[in-house]
Amino acid sequence: MKAALLQLNAGDDPAGNLPRTTALIAQAAGQGAGFMLTPEVTNCVSQDRAHQTRVLQHEEDDITLAGLRKAAIQHDVWLSIGSLALKTHEPDGRFANRSFLIDPAGQIVARYDKIHMFDVTVSETETYRESAGYRPGERAVVADTPFAKIGLSICYDVRFAYLYRALAQAGAAVLLVPSAFSPVTGAAHWEPLLRARAIETGSYVLASAQTGTHAAQAGKPRQTYGHSMAISPWGEVLLDLGAEPGVGLVDLDLRSVAQSRKRIAALSHDRPFEGP
Repeated sequence: MKAALLQLNAGDDPAGNLPRTTALIAQAAGQGAGFMLTPEVTNCVSQDRAHQTRVLQHEEDDITLAGLRKAAIQHDVWLSIGSLALKTHEPDGRFANRSFLIDPAGQIVARYDKIHMFDVTVSETETYRESAGYRPGERAVVADTPFAKIGLSICYDVRFAYLYRALAQAGAAVLLVPSAFSPVTGAAHWEPLLRARAIETGSYVLASAQTGTHAAQAGKPRQTYGHSMAISPWGEVLLDLGAEPGVGLVDLDLRSVAQSRKRIAALSHDRPFEGP
């Protein structure tokens, strides 16, 4: 299977972001990719809750989800929508950060809501409280496809190794980490974390990312790190897209997953322990 990582510089206007995303899908399909991956918050990069309330939609009404399902049908491809920011019907009004796996018939094969909320103080001037606007998910998800079992995750999840171990032990051979990573933490931690998750589990790690300074109609423009990456089951960097929007292709050979797990069978070496 040839996979295409789409690196986006999405703004806070979902209607404006959609045609740029579908254009990259068409480009990747023309290069022979059968599995497309978009980053976190493909539809809307925004830190302004009032603006999000105005422009975000519920899943059943979301124009990005509908448009990308049509694109999967048009190009006959599997599509991972890294995540969409969506309204929910929760009483507290918080949004969902939700990933979708779409088959070539445009059907939703799997959904995953981001479990770990990005509530951090990177510096005195860079603070995030994702849980203020988004409610966390509660369920890990492994999805079946004809080419591999896929483990779903989103961005900050990557810091919680036990999630990926559970996904791999449930059969996932390919782990997805769509992201909108902070430039500061990205430069320090992005590649080491992705490589660690691949090495620990003997899995492919595919991480499509947002990049650059994101256009904002409301609030302060956000910046993200970029560097969408594909990591082999042995921990090798197969692809690094750098800082510009675009498409990167990588060939997935699932035999390398079996080979890596045979060489180091760490997934089967769990032992009970006490303490500390």
